[in-house]
Amino acid sequence: MWWCAILRGKGALANKDDRIDADHLSEQLRLGGLKAVFHDAPEMLTLKELVRNYNNLVEDSTRVMLRIKAIFRARAIATPGVSVYRLSQRQQWLGKLSAGARVRAETLLTQLDTLLELRPKAKAAMIAAARRQPGWKILCSIPFFGPVRVAQLLAIVRTPFRFRTKRNLWPYAGLAVVRHSSANQEFRNGKLQRSRKAPMTRGLNRNHNPLLKAVFKGAANAAASRPGPLSDYYQATVSRGVDKELAKVTLARKIAAVALRLWKKGEIFDPKKLTMQAT
Repeated sequence: MWWCAILRGKGALANKDDRIDADHLSEQLRLGGLKAVFHDAPEMLTLKELVRNYNNLVEDSTRVMLRIKAIFRARAIATPGVSVYRLSQRQQWLGKLSAGARVRAETLLTQLDTLLELRPKAKAAMIAAARRQPGWKILCSIPFFGPVRVAQLLAIVRTPFRFRTKRNLWPYAGLAVVRHSSANQEFRNGKLQRSRKAPMTRGLNRNHNPLLKAVFKGAANAAASRPGPLSDYYQATVSRGVDKELAKVTLARKIAAVALRLWKKGEIFDPKKLTMQAT
């Protein structure tokens, strides 16, 4: 595990050279203004690149599929379902387009065929590399954590000891609640006291890892719609009067906390140990 420090840049109009940068960094280090940044171990780089390869193929194939349907929608041709992508029905769909649009659609369909052919190979290579990681068996025991989600989680987090507690993981996953407050002090009977006004929430933090957030949100959406201990936790949250969308966020935070704890402890998921305590 390596660590380095990053520094917020000075204004663009300020002078800049090596000596000025060194002096400014040393001053920030003395004042405690530098922030530690985690650098993953070299042995995880292979899995990280394989996860990127698979994610890129998924994103590219999704983009091509949307472009294909956009060609038909632009000509007021409805394309429900996925029949427009099927090889057996392509000629029927292409016959509804003019010459230029047909050529473009054929090109996009050829691209889609290539991407769909590469995706299983990329997925198999990613999962094979993830299986060699020590946290594979532990994370796979968590409900709704399939091979793809576990591989993505392993590649992003690398080691659970990056985060001291769950509250350090939530901001990185985009699940931390942002609160804003002002006028925290007020005068009462001539004395300055802390205001009793609760800080207002402003949603979730935006500076996060989007893929990690997608992993926990996807698991929460699946768990909320299917019976099981996590669904019971979701229903108990809703029964307390919490909005359904907020309850899913709470469930995602719970799943993240469970994954971090089990990964650190090296334990398999046990539904009997799942507490209903709100996160």
